[in-house]
Amino acid sequence: MMYTVLARKYRSQTFADVIGQDPIAQTLRNAIKTNRVAHAYLFTGTRGVGKTTVARILAKALNCLSAKEPTAEPCLKCESCLAVNVGDDIDVIEIDGASNNGVEEVRRLRENAIYRPARARFKIYIIDEVHMLSTSAFNALLKILEEPPGHVKFIFATTEPNKVIATIQSRCQRFDFANINPAVIAKQLRKILGEEKIEFENDLVITLARMANGSMRDALSLLDRLISIGEQPLKLELLEQFLGCPDSEKLGELIAKIADKDAPGTLAALDNLISGGLAEVQIVDALTDYMRDMMVVKSTGADSELLMLTEAQRQKITALAEGFDVAGLIYSITALEKIRWQVKNTENPRALLEALLLRFALAEHFLNVDQLLSSSLPKASPTPKPKTDVKKNAALKIESPAPVKQPRDLSLRDSGAELDRIWSQLLQVITAELGGGTAGPLRMARPVSFEADTLTLAFAPSAKMSKNICESNGRLEQIQSCLSAHFGRPVTVKLLVEDSDAPAAEAKKPAVKSPAQKRNELMSDPAVKTLLTGLGATITNIEEQ
Repeated sequence: MMYTVLARKYRSQTFADVIGQDPIAQTLRNAIKTNRVAHAYLFTGTRGVGKTTVARILAKALNCLSAKEPTAEPCLKCESCLAVNVGDDIDVIEIDGASNNGVEEVRRLRENAIYRPARARFKIYIIDEVHMLSTSAFNALLKILEEPPGHVKFIFATTEPNKVIATIQSRCQRFDFANINPAVIAKQLRKILGEEKIEFENDLVITLARMANGSMRDALSLLDRLISIGEQPLKLELLEQFLGCPDSEKLGELIAKIADKDAPGTLAALDNLISGGLAEVQIVDALTDYMRDMMVVKSTGADSELLMLTEAQRQKITALAEGFDVAGLIYSITALEKIRWQVKNTENPRALLEALLLRFALAEHFLNVDQLLSSSLPKASPTPKPKTDVKKNAALKIESPAPVKQPRDLSLRDSGAELDRIWSQLLQVITAELGGGTAGPLRMARPVSFEADTLTLAFAPSAKMSKNICESNGRLEQIQSCLSAHFGRPVTVKLLVEDSDAPAAEAKKPAVKSPAQKRNELMSDPAVKTLLTGLGATITNIEEQ
């Protein structure tokens, strides 16, 4: 007996069976019930979301021979319904627009359309990939679309509606088919596996649904490949072994190395993935998805319904997300998407990907132009960081410099030499423990006092953005915890903005610069050059804060 692939075997047969396109199915059913069926429809959407399936269901509904008139519930048993199911009905003509895209084919269609259907109510033309028709072919369709015979219906399907000329679209009722939700795909996969009596692990179904990218047909094709392996129960490891799905453990290791700012480890983890047979572009796609999930975790929490993950994946991604902030993840996702085309088409994709991942590993997060203007962070040469064997939640623990020995009744004020010395040493401690992304803005502050275990720091008015950075994303709490651990007792950090009228602030007030000078100074800043090059951006306006 000939095997029928799952995508055909479990193809929807009625409007009630349609998966993930309920609004469209309901609209068409109501149009049939109220006798408001249009003469031409345009179905748009990505591959495998049900465009041709719904077109066939509509054709069966209009031509079902068991009913005296069009019905929203075709019988699926009459000669017309059975013939439409296999694409062999004499009155429902399916045309491939990619291979029949010339004006001559459309002229023949027009000549045949004037004849009444052989046995059904309507002669229905289903043209798939209609965007492939030539301009001349489109123009040949216009007249019959504008004034079609009463017995003719047209259903056009396309994945690229922007290529369908406006005069055609204006003569059709357009329905945009949405990508199918992964949860809906997963539910359908479980149902099919149950009917096929195949054992499976739930983790595999969830991952398979995500891999389908909103396409039910793609999901069923992937499932067919897994079933053909012949192993039961179907496990998540089979995706990695036979379908080229990235190893989640190796991918997590790469993310952890980036979070740890471990450049050698990042390159080694990337090599481990490539050695396993993954192409560079597959790694880019996998990293984009992984970082998107971490961004959602950081923004909405680990229990968000926006995450389609197994419980183990949810816990791991939540732990790894602790090593990143939202700004860094946003930058990483956009950079990965931008470089994807280059990685796919260059002759040396590995070097390009290695360079990008090292950029992630060696940068805390990218700053926008406004931040660079208001907070010119000092450029310190990177200091090698000792490796550690203990990693928790992808956060790197580094041995701090020797503690600054201070008595419990420490009381220093007014930026004396001793207070400046202590602050310089504390900056080294913060840099080693929390990284340059936190220590950098602190370098814009000057110590005012350190008494009663309260360290008071003042920022100039022009460095107000640096103060805001120190207070955002829980950084101030991290700084206080770091200093408290360093001194062995609770330490509070108080941040102030200096009064612009104060003599100290007046003495430090820079000379007024013209807009042209400010722009030239900004454009020559290496950090700005790197940012503009990486984003392919230009400066359109400069605002001071």
